[in-house]
This record gives sequence, structure tokens and C-alpha cells, in this order.
Amino acid sequence: MRAKATKARAAQGMERRAQRLLAGVADQRGTDRVARLRFPVPAPCGKTPLTGADLSKSYGSLEVFAGVDAAVDRGARIVVLGLNGAGKTTLLRLLAGLEQPDTGQVMPGHGLRLGYYAQEHETLDTSRSVLDNMRSAAPDLPEAEVRRILGSFLFSGDAVDKPAAVLSGGEKTRLALALLVVSGANVLLLDEPTNNLDPASRAEILTALRRYKGAIVLVTHDEGAVEALQPQRVILLPDGVEDSWSEGLSDLVALA
Repeated sequence: MRAKATKARAAQGMERRAQRLLAGVADQRGTDRVARLRFPVPAPCGKTPLTGADLSKSYGSLEVFAGVDAAVDRGARIVVLGLNGAGKTTLLRLLAGLEQPDTGQVMPGHGLRLGYYAQEHETLDTSRSVLDNMRSAAPDLPEAEVRRILGSFLFSGDAVDKPAAVLSGGEKTRLALALLVVSGANVLLLDEPTNNLDPASRAEILTALRRYKGAIVLVTHDEGAVEALQPQRVILLPDGVEDSWSEGLSDLVALA
């Protein structure tokens, strides 16, 4: 914000307030535990592991979008932008196979391994414990490794036996991200992955976005997440326009 003349004064004010809030808590911050996030090493796949062609979706008389194409190439970086209600989450759910399009089709390519992070955490089985959710996601992973990974996401001791239903929003976010880590996914569909996280854990996600070698399709209001992703392409909803990413679109992220 400092680099933009129209936002420089606001940035200075925010920085002063932040410094006041941080004063006196340095010792406490030094002992904070942070979720250690590393997205999976992507499994090998073909040139275009996921394609959506001529997708449309309506709920009753409300048409969300129509004629949307999305070709997710290996290692692609794609941001989905649109105002609230434009169908960003719906598009990710169609690509994830959780809903069926009214027209068009979603086609998996060679070697596709899909990882989906849902904003409302519906990928979690809330009737099962933290540990059982991980066991289901990675049945071949040794118990000790499952517990080690959960520990890196701040679930240790009795916390691994807690039912997912009683977790806080931040805990559900951490568990859902832990499930992605063991997935081996080569395409990640991420719907607002930085919500409900403390600043340090958010920073871990941004670092993981930069380092991940697979393809990512991202829905977010977080400008920092888009900056970390370094997108190549953008899909604008509800019109379904697909174009190359440009820095001029950055100001739309927080409004989307």
C-alpha cells in the first residue's frame, strides 16, 4: 500500500496502529506455536490434468454462470475472480466433482490427483475424530507419520481424539490443510484458504503457495495470497472470461 499514492496515508496509519498493538507482546509472540504447512509433492500427471468445458449452473430460476471453460495445465497458477454470488465457490465444486454442471462436463486428465480445500470445511467428516479424518485421507501412511504431521499442524496429545465437529474455525482450517498435505495432489482447488488463521499460520500458507510445484486454482479475497501465488491466468465470473493475469487486476481481489 505504501507504493500507491492513494493508499500511502492509510498505510502509515495502519502501521502506527500495528506498532501500538505489538508493543509489549514481543515475549509472548516468541513462544507462539505455528502450524508448519508444506503442500504435497505433486504426483506425476499429463499436460492438462483437469478440464472444464462449457460449464453452466443454475439453482432454480437463478443462473449462476454459463459457458465457462477452464483448462488447468500441469503446474498452472489460476485465480478465479468475481463479485459475491458470481459463482466462484460453485465453479470449484464443479471442478472437484462435488456438484454436477447443468451443461458441459468436467474431464479428468491423465494422472489427476485432486485436492480440494472447502471454505466451509465440508471435506471434513465431523462425526469422526481429528486422527480418524487423517487415517481416512492417508490409509497407507504409518501411524507415527500421521501423528507427526498432525503435530506440525498443532494437534498433539488428546487433541487428536477430538471430534472434528467441536473444532474451532481455525482448527478446522488446520485439519483440512493437513488432509491436503497427505493427498499427493497435483491439482489443488483452494477456496479462501487463509481465512480463520492467525497471522503466523497465514504466512506459512503463503510460503507453501510459492513453493508448491503442482497446479492451483485459487478463490480468495486475500491480496497477499494472490501475490504469493504469482498467477498466470484469471477466470472472471460470471461471464467466464479467461485471460492472462495482469497486475491491474490486483485491486479487484479484495472486492471480489
